[in-house]
Amino acid sequence: MTDLAALLGAGVGLGLLFVIVGCRRRALGALPVSMPWHQLGDRVNRDRLLVRLAGVMSAAVVVAALTGWPVAAVLAGLGAWALPSVLGGAKDRAREVARTEAVAGWAEMLRDTLSAAAGLEQAIVATASVAPLPIRVEVITLAARLDAERLVPALRRFADDLADPTGDLVVAALVLAAGHEARRLSELLGSLAAAARDQAAMQLRIEAGRARIRTSTRVVVGSTLVFAAGLIVLNRSYLEPFSSPLGQAVLAVIGLIFGLAFWWLERMGRPSAPERFLASSIPTAQALGPTS
Repeated sequence: MTDLAALLGAGVGLGLLFVIVGCRRRALGALPVSMPWHQLGDRVNRDRLLVRLAGVMSAAVVVAALTGWPVAAVLAGLGAWALPSVLGGAKDRAREVARTEAVAGWAEMLRDTLSAAAGLEQAIVATASVAPLPIRVEVITLAARLDAERLVPALRRFADDLADPTGDLVVAALVLAAGHEARRLSELLGSLAAAARDQAAMQLRIEAGRARIRTSTRVVVGSTLVFAAGLIVLNRSYLEPFSSPLGQAVLAVIGLIFGLAFWWLERMGRPSAPERFLASSIPTAQALGPTS
């Protein structure tokens, strides 16, 4: 009966996952061509969140059906939510490196466009559609904001959209150029682009150095989960004490301890991100120099 309940729970969870994935594909296929880039990104992120929630519900339902323990179901749901970050993360770090290199490429585009005697706003609009793909949505949004906002407030919102320390350097140079005569802006953008590429290369070296820690984390977490699943499936009598209320409380404490240990292992393999210096808490009116 327990095995049948587990199979039924797995079927319910997988069914929910397939329904959400199908709705996601249908929604993406029906997107209007004229939808703004930032709205498209929000919808894709929302769909990813729904798929992740479906995975959490599936894990909780399967574990609840297999064990009958509410604490185990909660721990399984929390684990399904956290595992992509603990076991993965390489894609996120690669995306950060790609965004840093994209900022460097866009700075070089602006430099070359400004060398052709174009104004700063015209240069931003001209490079929006050909900006590097990792930041193209943000640059297109910036170009669209220039129709209704002044340059400096739009640049500050652009920095918040990027949320990248290297992007803050480029935005700070553009803000200064918007308020003052910047005769050497092209040279400054070239220097910032070179610094951004050096930053990306340093991030790649750091990632290579921490790859061993992340591999050890995957081995520890994976072996622990496989061992726990093996006990549940093959030796339920060994886990019988957890069926009592006291056993559930002990299981909650054990799950908390293991969760903190896994989080600490993941934290050891994740480098500290540099702090940004262009904060959104600074009022727009306090932008460097007068607005254009």
